[in-house]
Amino acid sequence: MNGLIPMKTPIVEIDGDEMTRVIWAWVKDILLKPHVDLLTEYYDLGLANRDLTDDAVTDEAAEAARRLGVAVKCATITPNEERMIEYGLQRLYPSPNATIRAALDGTVFRTPILVAGINPYVSGWRKPITIARHAYGDIYKASELSLTDGWQDAKVELVATRPNGEQQSRLIHDFGSSNSQPAGGIVQGIHNTEASIHSFARSCFEYALSRNEDLWFSCKDTVSKTYDRRFRDIFDNLFAKCYQDRFTAAGIEFYYTLIDDAVARVMRSEGGFIWATKNYDGDVMSDMVASAFGSLAMMSSVLVSPDGIYEYEAAHGTVQRHYYRWQNGEKTSTNPVAIIFAWTGALARRGQLDGLPELTDFAKRLETATLDTIARGTMTADLAAISSLTDKKSLDTEAFLNAVAIRLQQ
Repeated sequence: MNGLIPMKTPIVEIDGDEMTRVIWAWVKDILLKPHVDLLTEYYDLGLANRDLTDDAVTDEAAEAARRLGVAVKCATITPNEERMIEYGLQRLYPSPNATIRAALDGTVFRTPILVAGINPYVSGWRKPITIARHAYGDIYKASELSLTDGWQDAKVELVATRPNGEQQSRLIHDFGSSNSQPAGGIVQGIHNTEASIHSFARSCFEYALSRNEDLWFSCKDTVSKTYDRRFRDIFDNLFAKCYQDRFTAAGIEFYYTLIDDAVARVMRSEGGFIWATKNYDGDVMSDMVASAFGSLAMMSSVLVSPDGIYEYEAAHGTVQRHYYRWQNGEKTSTNPVAIIFAWTGALARRGQLDGLPELTDFAKRLETATLDTIARGTMTADLAAISSLTDKKSLDTEAFLNAVAIRLQQ
């Protein structure tokens, strides 16, 4: 026996890019491997390897998550034209997050990590606000056209064609009917599926019951009378059919309102609820909520599929500027808390599924040690800049991780 906490089933480990990839390795070496006989099935989604495999590795990682049930993912790059040149890519690859979310048909739940001394910018917020983001479709699976270079006079229609050839269509815009200059424009087509919206709604209702928290859902069905209205109808019908009695018994509420009204209500609330949103709304609002609670790096994030697959991730980006500095030999004070909590979430879930209470307990102790370290005044620079503590010090990332390691052993 080596004294390490054993594991039975591997966690799918999905590595990423830039500074978060560096911190990922530090978290494992400093905080996990000294205590856990870490068992993972490794997939490298760093941009170089995605290019080498023509992105097949992303599909392989999603399939592994489906097979093993628990995954943990580092932040990754979704390349634009500048990144394509920087990395010498063959092509512009899609978002790996979007690929995995679509493959697992999951909903992303993001919750602020609260710690003493870091006060929300919205003074009335007392409890976390969890954003439940539908993780399929809309603009993330859009088809787009730029009507320039001879296409300025095009008429654009939305056309649906059945296998028997029957069609229905709607005019989007006749660009040739206007004398406005410059002529032409842009067009975007989006979609979603009945199955995915039902899965989204079901995941939200189940998650609210598991957390014993109220569930809000918001969209803009007054403007989008077919698309957004369908989201609302599915939520309303599923709630009435399957969840109303369960919510009543739990003493929690399901509430629908328009997205703009929801934003206003959120700002006036004290928190303590789950806010379900469409894909783009959730993308934007999760960053807003995280920043308003203190830091993007202080948010837990988990993708939950209807059949019980969990993928934990750090919800922030790859911290590009810090990575360039680190490459030049500088020490950086990059906040690793979201990465730590991604790992603890995955370890705790794996421990629950495999009947390993020692593994689940370790995950909780590591979270407590991390927050206690910050609450006692030792933190990274981003938190030191906003902490209300009078006695505090800012450390570089490795030094902070070592401070957490010391507290974990106490």
